[in-house]
Amino acid sequence: MAEIMEKIASFKINHLKLKRGLYISRLDKKGDCAVTTFDLRMREPNAEPVMDMPAIHTIEHLGATWLRNGERAGDIVYFGPMGCRTGFYLIVFGEQTPENILPLVTDMCDFILGFEGEIPGAKPDECGNFSEQNLDMAKYYIKIYRRELQNTPRFTYPE
Repeated sequence: MAEIMEKIASFKINHLKLKRGLYISRLDKKGDCAVTTFDLRMREPNAEPVMDMPAIHTIEHLGATWLRNGERAGDIVYFGPMGCRTGFYLIVFGEQTPENILPLVTDMCDFILGFEGEIPGAKPDECGNFSEQNLDMAKYYIKIYRRELQNTPRFTYPE
């Protein structure tokens, strides 16, 4: 029989109460190094339809490219989708707060909203699933998320 493992922190969040927002998912430290993981929750879990895969893939390509080429490129560890398809994880070096990451996230959203042209990294020799992209739907989800961050920013997980 398999040993029962302790529930990880993200599974302890009440997803029935979770709204769109920008949350600290975890803070990890080892020696002098700190890494902060942010939950960019773009859809309300179990209450709204999840994002479709082509849009997620486009947000991943555009967001990761923009973040790794921006003025805070040295702070970026990772940007990628959640398996539940309700948002993304942004992992950055240092002890960060949602308030000081918000301008970076909103600028990333603005970049995606204004993007036109060929999706970076969407060629057969650059991506394992290059053809599954949807810029229009990516912009649809980002527009909703950006508006939410501007009008009703949420930085604390619900109890």
